[in-house]
Amino acid sequence: MRSLLVIHHMTTAAAQHDSQTKTLLPEQILRSFGYQVIAARNEKQALAGLKESDGAVLHLPLEGIKSWNDKLEQHKSMPILWWCSDITAGRSLEACEDEVVIDGLLFPSMNEHELHWSLHFSSKHFYARQQWRDEKRQLQARIEERKWIDMAKGILCEMKNITESEAYDILRKQAMNERKRMVDVATSIVKLYQLLQESGSGGASKP
Repeated sequence: MRSLLVIHHMTTAAAQHDSQTKTLLPEQILRSFGYQVIAARNEKQALAGLKESDGAVLHLPLEGIKSWNDKLEQHKSMPILWWCSDITAGRSLEACEDEVVIDGLLFPSMNEHELHWSLHFSSKHFYARQQWRDEKRQLQARIEERKWIDMAKGILCEMKNITESEAYDILRKQAMNERKRMVDVATSIVKLYQLLQESGSGGASKP
């Protein structure tokens, strides 16, 4: 990560600028180590800087991270790091138990090498997190497909008085004949069966 988007909370940036210690802002420290930095103090500026950025550094209290994660994720997936300073950490005690997704921590006291390695491992953590999320989605999709297939098998077993194995073979052959996925055939069967059931119950209730 050589190009970083630093997102400030307005009050946090002002507090650090006006502090007695005159601590340098994140972008000042990062630039001194050779990183390209785009600083943003509102959503419009942040979204404008996303395209050129390899990662986002959030200089704000911990409780504001989830909201920013959601905003950024809608436009671009990237490593998220928290700039942990006296100001941001001191205001985040109540949020420390919340589920906050960050890929790494940066501190004002870090030297160039420490910051480099923190960014490096944060990037690796981000890609691992992305892989885990993709695998989770694929697993959920397979579970959903299995649900429709099992429902369709149950309907075929009931209507044709056959075994589950035979019902599965019917679904498989039908999918091959129609050149469709088995789950698509199963979904069509279940939805048609439900529609017929509703029509039948509706018709039975009429005088």
